[in-house]
Amino acid sequence: MTQLTSTSGLGSTSIVLQFDLSRDIDAAARDVQAAINAASGQLPANLPANPTYRKVNPADTPALILALTSATVPTSRIYDIASSVLAQTLAQVDGVGQVNVGGGALPAVRVELNPNALNACGISLEHVRTVLGQANANRPKGQLADERTSWEIHTNDQLFKAVDYLPLIIAARDGAVVRLSDVGQVIDSVQDVRVTGLANGQAAVSVMVITQPGANVIDVVDRVRAELPRLGALLPAGVDLRVSVDRTTTIRASVRDVERTLAIAIGLVVLVVFVFLRRGSVTLIPSLAVLSRFWALSA
Repeated sequence: MTQLTSTSGLGSTSIVLQFDLSRDIDAAARDVQAAINAASGQLPANLPANPTYRKVNPADTPALILALTSATVPTSRIYDIASSVLAQTLAQVDGVGQVNVGGGALPAVRVELNPNALNACGISLEHVRTVLGQANANRPKGQLADERTSWEIHTNDQLFKAVDYLPLIIAARDGAVVRLSDVGQVIDSVQDVRVTGLANGQAAVSVMVITQPGANVIDVVDRVRAELPRLGALLPAGVDLRVSVDRTTTIRASVRDVERTLAIAIGLVVLVVFVFLRRGSVTLIPSLAVLSRFWALSA
């Protein structure tokens, strides 16, 4: 490894490992996964997700950007589907190094507290946060057992809608209970309200596909495009999936221009050889040599 850099933000940390060009990327990935497993015991127990890694070049731009739009489905739900279904499926396509989802945020319940109401009741913000964390925990409930049989008790106490939070009791004052609805508002929203995306003037969620280092970008984009009909079938009715940006458009045009130039050059070479030799059978031998070289370059 030649360089290690990290960038930290609210709720996330990104670490970039740069390896020597002579290092096999697959072998480096195995070492990175082994290091993640070794460090898992030192990580906080309340992480929302385990650390993951991707084999990409940080300087690369997306080879393909997909846009998901809908006039009936909320953007938060589209983002949830894109991050949990589409991104995971596209990441398995051969040659894809990383799939990023942008233009939205996951669904969330936002609690907007009234400081004056909290102060009047003598309740701190930390106390409300603790109550919300305890009320929204999905923990084991226990067992019922006799001499021969044991029954597991399982219930899901997680709250997913704002209406479920409103009756929560956060404190008791002067013989009366103080509910969450008494000290603030609870609304169904998203995790980050300052993120949005647009496609043709319409709210959209973007799925950005980045290829692995050394992968043929045209082949990768073709494989991703082949998956689009199947991915579209996984989306709810009313959600439109289309290609917003395809970086291979100019690449394909450049390749066609190169092939056309080579074909013209080969034709001129064969013509010059024929003009000088004046015999088709003799001209055939150098022509075959030039053609074989052309096909080798094309492959």
